Amino acid sequence: MSDEAPSVSDCSPRRNVFLQGQEAAEQMLLEAWKNNSLHNSWLLSGVEGIGKATLAYRFARFLLYADESKREAYTTLNVPEDSAVFKLVASGSHPDLKVLERDYTETDRKKVMKAIKDGDALSDEELKGLKKSAFIRVDDVRTINEFLAKKSSNDGWRVVIIDSVDDMNAASANAILKILEEPPLKTVMLLISHNPNRLLPTIRSRCAKLNMQPLEENILASLLRRYRPELPENKVKNLAHICSGSIGKALVYADKGALEIYEQLSSLVAEGKKFKLADLLGFCDDAVKDEDSYYLVQELLLKYLAENIRACANTEAMLGMWDKAIRDFDDAERLNLDKKQVLLGVLHNICKVN
Repeated sequence: MSDEAPSVSDCSPRRNVFLQGQEAAEQMLLEAWKNNSLHNSWLLSGVEGIGKATLAYRFARFLLYADESKREAYTTLNVPEDSAVFKLVASGSHPDLKVLERDYTETDRKKVMKAIKDGDALSDEELKGLKKSAFIRVDDVRTINEFLAKKSSNDGWRVVIIDSVDDMNAASANAILKILEEPPLKTVMLLISHNPNRLLPTIRSRCAKLNMQPLEENILASLLRRYRPELPENKVKNLAHICSGSIGKALVYADKGALEIYEQLSSLVAEGKKFKLADLLGFCDDAVKDEDSYYLVQELLLKYLAENIRACANTEAMLGMWDKAIRDFDDAERLNLDKKQVLLGVLHNICKVN
């Protein structure tokens, strides 16, 4: 990776220099460090896409860069972009930072290793097409022990980021628990979780809690203007409204045309019993053209129902449709049903009661 400073549009957590809307969480970490009361393990929780990973990398860079003899001089976690620490973290090569996340499947991992061996870097499109394992494997967790067995490069901090701890199966979760029970000195583990209630209670109990909140619409709009400056203002505001406080989700929505899909969906449902079958079939054909499109439409449909239940003339019936839609989509996954037929059925039922 290049040593050039990240561009304004680069919001990958490893390289992102900008975090907005999570100032309280940042100050909590900074004050704990300044007061010499930093817990060994932190659970950064909250809905996906609100800046948890960005904060984790931001704090990791700070710990690896800051001068502990000048604690009172620091008011933020900012680290100069031209510093060696920033560049090493951005390139994934800092010796005192260990990042654990789902690895590529065995087949795709061989493709990556071959590309590295041949000195032929994969393109962004090729990287996007690679598949990752369903879980963080226990063997991957054990590499943390190897990392912690070594001394830091300058007798400073060592940092472990797990993104996300939700991706662990029972074996890898228990392996992490053993590390949390006896963390080495001057080591900080940052566990990112989108669903902390699903974690082992013993993992939660061994971590300091940092519950991060969804972003407000005005902050989301500001971030969208920064990362997607080409978006017209009306789309910025509408995306900020439907993304549930998540800038990560807002960016995905912007890139995948979710706003247009949401508007089509709204118009279709608004027709109620007067809907045109051709319109319904056309919408569903577009929705199932690929897996990503189907899951995006499913998400937007459930979002539309949740946000419009109270406005519906038949609130009780629409609430029932929302509950049934969740069951039908779950059945489609569990029983491998025809996704188009399931989506048609859900939309047809909603139109009948609207």
